[in-house]
Amino acid sequence: MPDVISTILVAATGSNLVPVLIAAVVTAVVVGVLCWVIGIRLYKKNYEAKVGSAEQRSKEIIDDANRSAQKIAATAKKEALLEAKEEALKAKNESDRELKERRAEVQRYEKRVTQKEENLDRKLESLEKKEARMNQKEQDLDKKLQEADEYCAKQIAELERISGLTSDKAKEYLLESVKEDVKHETAVMIRELESEAKETADKRAKELIVNSIQKCAADHVAEATISVVQLPNDEMKGRIIGREGRNIRTIETLTGIDLIIDDTPEAVILSGFDPIRREVARIALEKLVVDGRIHPARIEEMVDKAQKEVENIIREEGEAAVIKTGVHGLHPELVRLLGKMKYRTSYGQNALKHSIEVSLLSGLLAGEMGADVRLAKRAGLLHDIGKSVDHEMEGTHVQIGVDICRKYKESPVVINAVASHHGDCEATSLIACIVQAADTISAARPGARRETLDTYTNRLNQLEDIANSFKGVEKSFAIQAGREVRVMVIPEQVSDDDMVLIARELSKKIESELEYPGQIKISMIRESRVTDYAK
Repeated sequence: MPDVISTILVAATGSNLVPVLIAAVVTAVVVGVLCWVIGIRLYKKNYEAKVGSAEQRSKEIIDDANRSAQKIAATAKKEALLEAKEEALKAKNESDRELKERRAEVQRYEKRVTQKEENLDRKLESLEKKEARMNQKEQDLDKKLQEADEYCAKQIAELERISGLTSDKAKEYLLESVKEDVKHETAVMIRELESEAKETADKRAKELIVNSIQKCAADHVAEATISVVQLPNDEMKGRIIGREGRNIRTIETLTGIDLIIDDTPEAVILSGFDPIRREVARIALEKLVVDGRIHPARIEEMVDKAQKEVENIIREEGEAAVIKTGVHGLHPELVRLLGKMKYRTSYGQNALKHSIEVSLLSGLLAGEMGADVRLAKRAGLLHDIGKSVDHEMEGTHVQIGVDICRKYKESPVVINAVASHHGDCEATSLIACIVQAADTISAARPGARRETLDTYTNRLNQLEDIANSFKGVEKSFAIQAGREVRVMVIPEQVSDDDMVLIARELSKKIESELEYPGQIKISMIRESRVTDYAK
């Protein structure tokens, strides 16, 4: 085919005949297409022949395979049936063996249950016999108890006939005798315990207190709530009053103190509840009298100077108290409050000197008892710190003192000592008890304080009334300035043992209802007298 096409091309080229060339190309294409179609048909016939033979061959192979598979399946089925029969036979043998074992075990259990039932039957029979015996014994016991009750009733009736007392009266008599015996034994025990405690505690306490008092020396002071300023002459009174009273009004306004100008020769009385203001007024008035120039401007200047001077005195007195007691590390405001107590009195006793004395006594007592001396001195010095501002704040000096100590971070022991030194709360440390004792010693010693006649008389009357309130008391007498009460009892109504109990109850009632310094001694007196006349 290529040769034909090349021949046609050469001829066309040589003759330059285009139509011839085109015809030749078309002819060649047609011939090529015819050849391709014929080749395709031949190839298809050959392929179909091969496919037919292949399908025939495959059918033959499949048939052979099916026959072989049927043979193999029949053989495998026979083998599987044999194996299944063998497994079933083994399982049957195993189940038969287990069944035999279970049957044997059940038979053993049945034998055990049978034996237990037999044992239970025997025990039940035994229990029935015991129950029958117990019922018989119970009946016998009931009969015996009934006989015993009847016998006791007969005995009681016989005893009542012999003694002439019923059972209730006999019980009352027995209880009364037992009560008397118990009362007697209680009184004896109380007397022994009190005597033993007094022999040891009183002796030791007296030694401690005496040693402490001997080592502590303090002034006996008595101050009033008024101050007196001496004048060089009575003409100075008119100058103090001033024109239309302007000078005296200025002094009273600036100081808050009342000036009493009366017929007292060459003296002016200053009266006021605040001791510090009264001291400021006194110093200012003395300076004015010395200076001689008395007018409102000069008065204001002198009052200002007097206030500064009093502040310096307060600070110096507080520092002196701290140095004297050996208490260091106090907050500066606490030192200042201690200094203010120089101008505070309680029943005529100077509060600062009382605090110093309590501090020293607390230190001495703590040293004797093995407690912390420094802490005891600190608590004793601060125990009345509330008195420095109790006229400025509401509340008792105890509560104010506790608040002040808490504010300036004092130790809990000191705070408790301040809170409990008058018994307002319970003392939780030995230091608090020492401060209580030192405060009582300082306040109760002769000459330390003074009280009004009315207060003193009322306290004695209350003491006698409390003693007379007890049954069997004939009369009582408060003696030794109220530090002892002697109680006379009716001998027919009060025995010696009753006196011990009455004295104890009287002491408790006095402690709960009466306020008093120190301690009160109770003396019970029972006296029997017989009077006859010889004629």
